[in-house]
Amino acid sequence: MNFFKEYWPLLAVAAWFGYKWWTARRVKAMLPRLLAQGATLVDVRTMAEFAQANAPGTRNIPLQELAGRLNEIPRTVPVVVGCASGTRSGMAKLLLKKNGYIQVHNIGAWRNFLDHARDS
Repeated sequence: MNFFKEYWPLLAVAAWFGYKWWTARRVKAMLPRLLAQGATLVDVRTMAEFAQANAPGTRNIPLQELAGRLNEIPRTVPVVVGCASGTRSGMAKLLLKKNGYIQVHNIGAWRNFLDHARDS
């Protein structure tokens, strides 16, 4: 019991990263079905990050602009968000859910969009 008392912060961080990894993996597996439903793919990295590298078919709406650009994202189809590591896209998911979007999925790192493009 002393182990958990002493190392709980480390265990919490490990659990958080494990959860992010598992969620991204699950969304990657769902991506073909979501795309068949007409999903919108949104990369919430900055414009500079997006300009350096991006995945085909993704739309760049930086997180700091997202609240003001919700009208660019359809509410009737699934939305898949990604960023550099999955943290900003997690915040984007919360913002979209708060604004009435029903099907919102966080794919984590934007490169996960590329993995699907390569596998197709």
